[in-house]
Amino acid sequence: MEHFDVAIVGYGPAGATLAHLLGQCGLKTLVLDRESAHYHLPRAVHFDAEVMRVFQWIGIAEELERKTHHHPGMRFVDSEGKLLLDWPRPQGEGPQGWRANYRFHQPDLEELLRHHLVRRKDVTVRNRCDVFYVEDQSDRVELRYEDMTRGSIERVSAQYVVGCDGARSLVRRYIESGTEDYGFHERWLVVDVILKKDKPELGDHSIQYCRPERPATYVRTPGQRRRWEITVRPEEDSTDIARPERVWGLLSDWIKPDEAALERTAVYVFHSLVAENWRKGRLLLAGDACHQTPPFMGQGMCAGIRDVANLYWKLALVCKGKVPGEDAERLLDTYESERKPNAREYIQTAVRLGGLINTAGTEEALRAALPTPDGSARMESIAPPLGHGLGSGAKSGRLFGQPRLNDGILMDAEYPHQFVVVAEAGLADGLTLPEGVALVTTERSNVAEHLARLGARASVLRPDRHTLGGADSREELEALLAFVLPNPTETKQLERV
Repeated sequence: MEHFDVAIVGYGPAGATLAHLLGQCGLKTLVLDRESAHYHLPRAVHFDAEVMRVFQWIGIAEELERKTHHHPGMRFVDSEGKLLLDWPRPQGEGPQGWRANYRFHQPDLEELLRHHLVRRKDVTVRNRCDVFYVEDQSDRVELRYEDMTRGSIERVSAQYVVGCDGARSLVRRYIESGTEDYGFHERWLVVDVILKKDKPELGDHSIQYCRPERPATYVRTPGQRRRWEITVRPEEDSTDIARPERVWGLLSDWIKPDEAALERTAVYVFHSLVAENWRKGRLLLAGDACHQTPPFMGQGMCAGIRDVANLYWKLALVCKGKVPGEDAERLLDTYESERKPNAREYIQTAVRLGGLINTAGTEEALRAALPTPDGSARMESIAPPLGHGLGSGAKSGRLFGQPRLNDGILMDAEYPHQFVVVAEAGLADGLTLPEGVALVTTERSNVAEHLARLGARASVLRPDRHTLGGADSREELEALLAFVLPNPTETKQLERV
């Protein structure tokens, strides 16, 4: 029986990204997926700078960026087209080293992920393999799957299994997890079209049409692709409303049949759910297997990428024996304790937005829910901290920006997958660093502006670039260094002073 460090069930964006990250750490990794190829039609259409930073780590960011469309923001309008709420997105390079948001075509991303994964010598991918049995045997996990190319039943084992297998996750069933339900369960018709010629009047902004009788969303995606999401009323039949003649009738305010071709129509039920248990023994969940969100924040796929960014280096440390015994158990437990509150806050915000979009008297509701000093309604992007886990103090678990070194190199390109001290030069002068910990200071980088956002003179960053805490004195900084763990990969310790 073949044995792997980690077996990943599911080969969507979360599973593929996790495979890349584990492969970079030298873990023998198996990916099993029942499909023969990636899904050829668009699903997710948005990701943010935090996610692009993860794609930078695995070497696809620049290639992917060329395939995206820049996203200026979202506007909420009433049935007369009056602006109710503006949600602008910053343009240009932001704190993460990338633009704040991107619109993309999911098949483009999946093709890049799979193409580059072929180069990972420690990663094995098996398509057309349907996992049907998972058994945690205390010291390892046994999986059985049908190789549908041959009709044979195969067995493998792994130290850990991660279910990236979607909303109907098999791995979640073996964990026997219930779900936290935040009350949003609505049918929406999703329509993707390909324009036959430019139609600039549709605009580049995403638009939420707050029409109580029929809320709808318009999304500009790359090239000539455009998307509408339209609510389905309780009395309407899902099959009937997806027929082309019905679809064109619903789109008549924006576009005519001779101006575009329908690429896909489908009715989805948008849910707001979080799994109660993300881990049981050697079984873990990531992505849609442990949370589902309405689309109004554009955070469905993003949450899955955040999951695997939090998990990969912890699995690497445990599988390599760098964090043994009870410490390994505690480290893996921080995956759920840190990620669940963050995912929950995004989902609850999306539920609130969905409720506002559906509300009669939407303008008053928006002003009450999202007020600004001038009395208008305006929304800002959120960045919830991680829940309780590694580190100490109120400034722990914060996503830190990506400084540029004075030679123009982004920090993560210079110090990938390792702990990094970021500090004012004077505070770090003469500091004794644990083995493998890098140092980036204010004299030869723009880290000062990132520290100002944190409100501290120094911090220690984890491999996933969240903080272990903030420090304003040498004593506080040295106390943070006590939380440092080994790095998941071989790293360099050159100073950027």
